[in-house]
Amino acid sequence: MHLRSGRLSAWLAVGVLTAAAASAQNNVPDEPEWVESEVPPAPTFDVGKLVDVTVDAQGNLRYGIDPATLQLGKDGVVRYVMVARSSTGTLTAMYEGLRCSTGEYRLYARYNAGKWAQSSSTEWKSLWESTRIKHPLAFARQGGCDSRAAPSSVQEIVRRLKSPGERVFPS
Repeated sequence: MHLRSGRLSAWLAVGVLTAAAASAQNNVPDEPEWVESEVPPAPTFDVGKLVDVTVDAQGNLRYGIDPATLQLGKDGVVRYVMVARSSTGTLTAMYEGLRCSTGEYRLYARYNAGKWAQSSSTEWKSLWESTRIKHPLAFARQGGCDSRAAPSSVQEIVRRLKSPGERVFPS
């Protein structure tokens, strides 16, 4: 009988320790929720300094980023101005942010007719959900991201953009 109550006590102790460990795991403080830094105003860009971003080889638009507009935020967001030019010379630009860690992008402002207009949308969108808007994913794949992280420097982004065929973001 004494042996049996000893085993019972041991099993009860194991159960109590297991429950305590499970409870302790649930009480681990959560990581702080991500908060976007204040977004700087849209930077000026120079169409003469654009580095090509290949979006659609058969499309009518050519895309490019002026390296002077690239910003690596402390919040992990890569901000940039993407310029789209048609074969007729029509130009539009988008000031955007790219969150490599979540595979999302956000439009901050659009440039048309010589001026910036703030975007009415404030939400982050998946790089993969849009069949119409392909340039943020193309930029992420060609150098805007380092796998699921922001690149270490603006120079690294520019180097990758100038090295076609080097894919660095998951498909």
